[in-house]
Amino acid sequence: MDATLIRQLVWLDYRLALVFIALIPFGMSIWAFRGGNEAIKRSLLLYWRVASLVLITIYLAIGSLGISFISGIVAALLIVLALWFWQDLNEDIAASRNGLKSIYLGWRWATTIYCLLSAVFRLLFSNCAFVKIEQIGDICPIWFEPPLSFSNLFHNGVPVENLAFIGAVGGIVYVLYLFFFLAFSLPKTGRIAFRD
Repeated sequence: MDATLIRQLVWLDYRLALVFIALIPFGMSIWAFRGGNEAIKRSLLLYWRVASLVLITIYLAIGSLGISFISGIVAALLIVLALWFWQDLNEDIAASRNGLKSIYLGWRWATTIYCLLSAVFRLLFSNCAFVKIEQIGDICPIWFEPPLSFSNLFHNGVPVENLAFIGAVGGIVYVLYLFFFLAFSLPKTGRIAFRD
């Protein structure tokens, strides 16, 4: 594939992530908290826990760490899983009569489609995670351009090594929390997110 086309697709992927993974759910979270839609509020709280891996991925990519390719794929798949997995929330949202419901359901479908396509697109370049920095070529670094732009915008003057370290610590905490959830919480609760 042509490097120019890949660059355009990578930037498009990050822009779509900004819209579907950050801006729209942020707006819906404010609406749900102000409007009192309990089911959507709970669903979005769980969503933000899972979607925090996207921010961790960005910080790992700022440091040009290859693991960011894998964490990006995992983040997309976990987001899809988090949006559809919880049986009690799905039933409560289906029974809801709030105006936010149709926006939430449309966003959930659009985000699912986006995340699956993004995961497939990232999977095409997953070999970049296993290439030594000296042999990285000119395609893999394209994936680090949007995170570096984010870094320049929000962390101007902060060394990329420090930001990558924050991403690595965040990733370790995330993995420990996920392990704890899978090993202890999930077997007890099953597909029920909140017990009354």
